[in-house]
Amino acid sequence: MQFRRNALSKLQSPEELDVPVRFARPQGRLVLAVTVVVMAAACVWALTGTVTSKVNAPGLLTHAEGTYLLQSPVAGQVTEVLVEEGRSVSPGAPLLTVRTDRGDRPVRAVAGGRVTTLHARLGSVVTAGADVATVERVTDPDAPLVAVLYLPGDTAATIRVGAPVDLGVQSAPRDRFGVLRGRVTAVGSTPQTQARLVSFLGDAGLAARFSRQGDPVAVLVALDRSPTGASGYAWSSSDGPPQVPVSGTPVSGAVHLAAQRPVDWLLP
Repeated sequence: MQFRRNALSKLQSPEELDVPVRFARPQGRLVLAVTVVVMAAACVWALTGTVTSKVNAPGLLTHAEGTYLLQSPVAGQVTEVLVEEGRSVSPGAPLLTVRTDRGDRPVRAVAGGRVTTLHARLGSVVTAGADVATVERVTDPDAPLVAVLYLPGDTAATIRVGAPVDLGVQSAPRDRFGVLRGRVTAVGSTPQTQARLVSFLGDAGLAARFSRQGDPVAVLVALDRSPTGASGYAWSSSDGPPQVPVSGTPVSGAVHLAAQRPVDWLLP
């Protein structure tokens, strides 16, 4: 009964047509205006702005020719070590002498370069095919270092030649010397099997580390040079470290991808 009484009362009362209609309070108009401005600015930024991203990857500093493992062609005992680590050798130069049942046999370098590691020591016994030394192929002692990064194939496909790269060098603390600058000069076309990685790196442990997520693609990075820095290379800090980076030093690379407009993410 209460509902019917209220309804009849409303029907009997005249329409309040002379009362002005209030669409919104001043505070509501201000919020609406701010919302419109923000949306307009977002649309303009989506059409004209750019966003950059990076891809991180492990790698190392080396010379472009790579490294190889020298293996003993014979079995026996090492009776003489003819070179020291860090020394340069020419192609065919003897590195070790191994005493076999048929007399002393030399183990010679397959290609010229620099001996980075001696795996066989004086008096050690080696088998045929055993690793006795790691030799870095260096045809020119003054040749600059390069960085080789290893990425999954689908990630490497997004990298363009000429992309800038920031390299964190393990032997140069980032908080003191910043990062080493470089640019991508080549992106591998095929994944690197573990055997090929060992052949280039001369280190089975590094090959296993870089192929932990499957066969990676190699990305070659040329280091920017600096005539004023003590290391000879360009760093994000003013001077960089006082010493020249050593070949074989691990690095962590951040490759800058091509800038994109936000609107491109919405388009097919």
